[in-house]
Amino acid sequence: MAMASTSSSLVDRMVRAARLEPALYDEVDADTGATSQALLVVAISAVANGLGLALGNVLAGRGGAVVGSLIGGIIQDVIGWVIFSLVMYLVGSMVFKAPTTYGRMLRSVGFAYAPGVLLVLRFVPILGGLVALAVGLWRLVATFIALREGLELDNGKTIATVLIGLLGYLVVLAIFVAIFAAVGLGAALVGGAF
Repeated sequence: MAMASTSSSLVDRMVRAARLEPALYDEVDADTGATSQALLVVAISAVANGLGLALGNVLAGRGGAVVGSLIGGIIQDVIGWVIFSLVMYLVGSMVFKAPTTYGRMLRSVGFAYAPGVLLVLRFVPILGGLVALAVGLWRLVATFIALREGLELDNGKTIATVLIGLLGYLVVLAIFVAIFAAVGLGAALVGGAF
């Protein structure tokens, strides 16, 4: 049986999210059952990110940093998703009166992580940096679309939401890095942020 364009399979949704299909973000935004799928997308991306960082450390002769970079890459993505979604929800709903919920933001933003599966390649010399840059830009565009659709705002208000929210997100992220630095994982979180 062929999959319809509104298929709810995880792989199909990830591909559509990576293709930057606005309809996909509307679909997962409305599907309250897709929150676990969004978490799984973030987790898959996080593991790919963590593995790419860990393999990069092995190739660079920093074998002692493997576990920290693997764990840090995973923690960074999952915590980042939860906090970023919350901040964008708060800015969108409080500043721009967007008709949304935190759950809708988690689902929409979670699927914007789909291109992150390619971060497993970030360990490859020269190519890895280009892959990380391309994935970062790809996810930025996907996140913009996810926020625009999830918040039901026009492009201008979505940009304003991102700019205002980014300041709040960076403050919260700095607090988390400081906390993790106190337990020895700060470098892994910062290293995984880029």
